[in-house]
Amino acid sequence: MFSFSSADCQRKWGEVQDKAIAAPVTISNKGRDRLVLMSVEEYHRLKKRDRQVMSLQDFTTEDIAVLKVAEAPAEAEAFNHEVSK
Repeated sequence: MFSFSSADCQRKWGEVQDKAIAAPVTISNKGRDRLVLMSVEEYHRLKKRDRQVMSLQDFTTEDIAVLKVAEAPAEAEAFNHEVSK
């Protein structure tokens, strides 16, 4: 990930944009990371991964019965690091 101070960001805006197309760019202010600039494609990719949280009251009895016997596909293992134990 590339990083620019806010002052450098103003002076080198063209370079910052070019870098952000390739990878997210961190913009810092007074030594603290404040913002991340990324391509619109990366933003949309991340937004697709948003998850909706539901409570038990949102499920029917049939939904719960199906969930009890459901098994995650092997590809789901790639997200195990996101679950705290």
